[in-house]
This record gives sequence, structure tokens and C-alpha cells, in this order.
Amino acid sequence: MRRKGLASMAVQTVATESTTTPVDLGPASGLACRECGTKFPLGPIFACVECFGPLEVAYDLPLGDPEALRARIEAGPANIWRYAPLLPVPADVADKPNLNPGWTKLVKADNLAAELGVEQGKLFVKDDSGNPTHSFKDRVVAQALEAARAFGFTTLSCSSTGNLAGAVGAAAARAGFRSCVFIPHDLEQGKVVMAAVYGGELVGIEGNYDDVNRFCSELIGDPLGEGWGFVNVNLRPYYGEGSKTLAYEICEQLGWVLPDQLVIPIASGSQLTKIDKGLKELIALGLVEDKPYKIFGAQAEGCSPVSAAFKAGHDVVRPQKPNTIAKSLAIGNPADGPYVLDIARRTGGAVEDVNDEQVVDAIELLARSEGIFAETAGGVTVGVTKKLVEAGLIDPSLTTVVLNTGDGLKTLDAVAERSQATATIKPSLDAFRSAGLSG
Repeated sequence: MRRKGLASMAVQTVATESTTTPVDLGPASGLACRECGTKFPLGPIFACVECFGPLEVAYDLPLGDPEALRARIEAGPANIWRYAPLLPVPADVADKPNLNPGWTKLVKADNLAAELGVEQGKLFVKDDSGNPTHSFKDRVVAQALEAARAFGFTTLSCSSTGNLAGAVGAAAARAGFRSCVFIPHDLEQGKVVMAAVYGGELVGIEGNYDDVNRFCSELIGDPLGEGWGFVNVNLRPYYGEGSKTLAYEICEQLGWVLPDQLVIPIASGSQLTKIDKGLKELIALGLVEDKPYKIFGAQAEGCSPVSAAFKAGHDVVRPQKPNTIAKSLAIGNPADGPYVLDIARRTGGAVEDVNDEQVVDAIELLARSEGIFAETAGGVTVGVTKKLVEAGLIDPSLTTVVLNTGDGLKTLDAVAERSQATATIKPSLDAFRSAGLSG
């Protein structure tokens, strides 16, 4: 019943705003329910009043001349705004104060490939730790920020497992918004500090992420939340579109070619579903040649509701209480879980999980083989990739892209015990030799 009330409230707000102020979000033409297809005008609405299904941005995309569109993209800025013709943003988005994330490295990971038994030249790591606040969340927040501007919000907010809180705080500071973000009370200290340093309000909630998210949904329906844009709640349809830019960049960086296999972490599941959406859009636009691709989802064993459902052959994802070091993925009731199952099955992929020890092993493996220090979510994707190769589910002769979505400096506790100084010696050559460090 609460959900129906929230959806109704949001639609009334949209109807009022859309009749008085035109909304310029570029090629975005409206919102559509992912379940029943009901259409809505652009606005801060996230649930369908007909069936309570999630809403997605619908577009009038630039069909007809893929070569011209490709040239336009390649001439654009080295950030996500090169894809502005495919995103819900105004044409002049690159001129506005924004963190301008994206165009992160696609690393050819031959050393890691040798460790995993993958053919040389076929394994890549999309390293999104190079974003302004060192996680992929900068992409989705940049999208949500433009929607917040369009709808006249004055406060930017979110429920977060850590990375999103920092991304919102930084984007709000840059754009001149007030920010107030909500996190579980027991997050890694590095993420707490990073979220707080931007000067906004940071509120710890006693409980896990699902408790935080419920609180934010209640705040939206209260007068206290008036003027607040919650990037992953009432702005969620726009926020999610930022993840499509990962698909766009990967294909462009591969020479406008679809990868054969992708390994993507699952928290809410939105990143995985939007990457699939982005790949399908590139095919429809003629920017890449259509061919089969497989999408694999990766979870931590201590929070693996989608993996459990996939292995059991279920269509419904049963919520779990998270208990894992991979706190950025610790969403026990993932909103896009059922859609992840559909995509994994449709593409011939799978959803797999790894335990905390395997996560740490994978962080160290990626660091020592490729010089990339991943946070725990990256340890999950690399660990799951290893597991899938060993099980014969990933073809080692095909192009595979593994996502690292954040920087290991945010989750130092995960590896601190095993990553210490090799030796402590006196400042002399004799002490160096005695320690057995001379080669």
C-alpha cells in the first residue's frame, strides 16, 4: 500500500510540473514501465501506478546514419558526455558544472589472462577506479544530477553502501547543490571519510542497506523530503542510464565491437541490466555489428540472492541478510534481481558467487598481475571470472571484459592483514643481505 501511495504522489508531482515547465533532457521522450509498458511524462517518478513496476527512460534515438553518429561521438569530450545524443541530458550538458566522469581505461590484461588460463589478447579489465571519486558511481550520479537540475531540486540525496555517498557529495559540491546522504552505520571508514569530506550532511542509519533504502523511501513521501532529489529512488530511471556508458565505452574502446563475454558485479543489479540495455541500443543504432554476447553476474557468497536464485532455477529472488566484506555489493533485496536472471539466461551467461577469502585472493591476484588495486567488488568479479573459467562456462578463446568498479584504497581493511611490509631492517647493506632480500 505504501508503494502505491508513493507512486501516486510522484505522478501528481510530475503532472503539475510537466504542464508548467518544459523539461529538456535531450533525446529522452518520457518514461515507460518495464513491466506493463504504461507511458509517463518525464519527471521524478520511479514506479508505475498501474502495476508498480519500475520505470525506464524512453528515447527518440538518432537512427539512420550510424557513420555520422559514430563520428560525432568520437569528436566529443573524453568523458561520458561524448554519448550525450544517447542519454537523458540536454545538449549543452558538457558546459555545466559536473564532475565529467567516464572514458576510463580498458586494460588489456595479458598477465591476468596467463594466470587464469585465458588466451592472450582476449581478457580486458574495465577499470572504473579512474573516475573522479574512484568508482563507477560517478557515472550514474552525473546523470541523476542533470535530472535534478531539470526538475528544480535543491538537495541531492541517496541511500548508499558507500561509493554512491561519496559520488553524490562530490557532484553536489561541484554543482552548488546541498547534499544529505544516508549510509549503514558500519561502513568501511575510508568510505565514510570520503563521503563526509565534501561538506554535505552524512547520516548513518542503524541497520543494513535495505533499512537505509526503506527510510529514504519514507522520507520522499514526507514534507521533510520536499525539494530533495534521491538519485537512486525518485531519480532512479535517469540515474540508471549512467551505467549504459560503460557499455558504450567498452565497445568503442574495442574498436566499435561487442565483447563476447562480460563479468559484471551485482548489488541492486541495475548496472548489469543497463549495460545490457546499452549494448542493445548500440546494435539498434548500427554502431556495432550484431552478434551473440554472454553476460555473467558476480556476487559475494555472503550476499548472493541472485546467484542462489539462478542456481536453483527460480524466477523470484529471495532476500538475504548480508554478511560479507564486499559491502558495496551488500544489497540483500536487489531491485533488479529478476531482470538480471532474465538477462543471464537470455544471453547464455550465468550468475556465480565467491566467498570472502576468494575475494581477497582475487584482489591480490589482480594487483600483482596487472597493477590494479581493486576494491572488494572488483575482487568479486575477478574471483567469479576465475571460477567460471575453471568451470568451463567462460570460453578462454573469446573476448572477455571484467569490470572493476572501484579503488582498493576504499576497502583497505579487506587486505590489510595480508598486505604488510616484507621486512623491517636497520639502514645497512648487511641487514638487507641478512633479511634475504638481495635477490
